[in-house]
Amino acid sequence: MSESDEWLTVAEITEELKVHEETVRRWIRTGQLPATLLRNIRTGYRVKRSDLEAFVGKEKTASED
Repeated sequence: MSESDEWLTVAEITEELKVHEETVRRWIRTGQLPATLLRNIRTGYRVKRSDLEAFVGKEKTASED
């Protein structure tokens, strides 16, 4: 599996981006950050690293404008 195919948990994303867990969940709920819900909410969401990188790239571009 290549690194871009890696699946990340919400906790891993919060640690990597240094944001609150609810912020990541809001991005997912609003559709800004594509995610897959595994079985149920207790199992949690998974986000492809490539989707996270695309999201972060869009956010950087938007903040530069």
